[in-house]
Amino acid sequence: MKSIRNVYRIGRGPSSSHTIGPERAAIYFKNQYEEGDRYVIKLYESLCKTGKGHGTDRILNEVFAPKKTEIIFCEETPEDVDHPNTFDMFVYKKDELLGMQRFVSTGGGDIRLDGIKEVEWPDAYPEDTYAEIEQYCRFRGLKLAEYIELCEGEDIWDFLSKIWQTMKASVESGLEAEGELPGGLRVQRRAKILYNGTEQENTIQNKESRLLFSYAFAVSEENADCGTIVTAPTCGSCGILPSVLYYFYKEQGAKDKEILNALAIAGLFGSLVKTKASVSGAKCGCQAEVGTACSMAAAAVACLMGLKKEQIQYAAEIAMEHHLGLTCDPICGLVQVPCIERNAVAAVRAMDAARLASYLSGTERISFDIVVRTMYETGISMNQRFRETAEGGLARMYDRKTVKRGK
Repeated sequence: MKSIRNVYRIGRGPSSSHTIGPERAAIYFKNQYEEGDRYVIKLYESLCKTGKGHGTDRILNEVFAPKKTEIIFCEETPEDVDHPNTFDMFVYKKDELLGMQRFVSTGGGDIRLDGIKEVEWPDAYPEDTYAEIEQYCRFRGLKLAEYIELCEGEDIWDFLSKIWQTMKASVESGLEAEGELPGGLRVQRRAKILYNGTEQENTIQNKESRLLFSYAFAVSEENADCGTIVTAPTCGSCGILPSVLYYFYKEQGAKDKEILNALAIAGLFGSLVKTKASVSGAKCGCQAEVGTACSMAAAAVACLMGLKKEQIQYAAEIAMEHHLGLTCDPICGLVQVPCIERNAVAAVRAMDAARLASYLSGTERISFDIVVRTMYETGISMNQRFRETAEGGLARMYDRKTVKRGK
């Protein structure tokens, strides 16, 4: 199983598969053909249908500037394309074709270059299921954080410290920002309003929910505004894990070391999903993005609550189980509606999943490994219209020209 460094990537929103992945591919391609003076990029399936809303054309033009770049949104897909986030890049010098390469943006900022193994962090873990990890830790008498350090090396904590600092910055920046998000939906930033609002708040539980909502909105709005965030495990789900971590940091007095342990454990669960299933909304729907992020956050919360290994995996299982079948249907292809609210709801659900796991530990019948396999089977069986193409669900029902409130 790959390093958790593949789960957490610092980059600009709004989409890990539509902006961070293509940006990495474009930089790689540009460096291979520095003598080129003209580029043509053909986007297929999900990249074609939601690329403009997700900013794929913007990020590609920025990478190849000032050289001429033509981006083609292809309505027809070649028969040999096997992933919805596939794109071809061509480079010319005058009229001569210098080269072409096919890339696949597989989710979470990962890219695959056909015929060439991508340079990435090598396998760090011999185990690739939670059952195997738990068995190894029990045999060796290790805590999960100790197991992660054993496999990753001591420098993993420096990496996670940078990730945590970036997450904190995205929360705090988002809480201060105001105004309208780009894209034409006229969506206003609401994190600051949520953070400052106290009307009808008469319980500690209400305050907790409001703060979690505000933190999740803050990061998700930064992402929607093309700001710098951390994939956790994707851009579209980037507000969930930072929300719960920041809550424990600010409201519960959690120390940085405790946060980093929780961040490591969350990354372990994210890496398990990437290994045995997918975190790509284009391949498995929003259950793969928000569902995985909620599992990661629930595991982090359980860690911060001091729960045992079996309770941590139960929390992660509950969180994923109750996102099964969730479609990816961004209105107008923008990572705004319903994406931002979904991050906020999932942050609260992660807290609830961890609490439920603490109450009912030992009574579960479904393991995390089973629910991950189920999510993948559900995702690949899902109608393609509900997998980040903006052709089904809310995206199909909404018409920005004619929709009226309540219709």
